[in-house]
Amino acid sequence: MKLASVIAMSGLMALATAGAAEAQEKTFGRIVQGQPAPLQNAMTQSQARRACSMEMRGARESKSSINQKMKICMDHKMQGNN
Repeated sequence: MKLASVIAMSGLMALATAGAAEAQEKTFGRIVQGQPAPLQNAMTQSQARRACSMEMRGARESKSSINQKMKICMDHKMQGNN
């Protein structure tokens, strides 16, 4: 009899723990769901490309050097680091 009550009690504890974890997961899902918060002053890829190409216009460097600088410039502008 004692063994049966211990097994029943541990089963109830497992169900209670699983239910709490599921509720926590649903709550977290509701919080995280939706659009991410926009980065302040961040640009889209096309906006960043346009802005960086305007900055690089007239540069007298090799094409590979300009491409590297364009990539770095675009990364900064897309992250909001103007």
